[in-house]
Amino acid sequence: MAQAEPAQTTKVWQAFSLGSALLAAAVAKKGLNTFWQRATGKNPPANPADPDVDVWEAVAWAAVSGTAIAIARMFAARRAANYYVRTTGKLPGDLRRDDQDAKSAPAAQS
Repeated sequence: MAQAEPAQTTKVWQAFSLGSALLAAAVAKKGLNTFWQRATGKNPPANPADPDVDVWEAVAWAAVSGTAIAIARMFAARRAANYYVRTTGKLPGDLRRDDQDAKSAPAAQS
């Protein structure tokens, strides 16, 4: 049976993970705003749901910003996890291996 992680270690990981995700999202948003201003000559929509914002501009902003922020958060979480592994020698509890290897995955049921 695997030994449970100490509560303090879990709290440190949660704080570190959250902090890195928030920082990554803020940096990505700043970069996106600059990119959008240079590409379109306008500020990004403050509220894409506003009827005064062109629908295609709102869709483009939602797609670009959502994708970029999600990717930035994913990379930040991976970097944080790598740092955690280097520091503690193991993955945090919520990031255990997920057996994505196709050779070891159960056969698909039809």
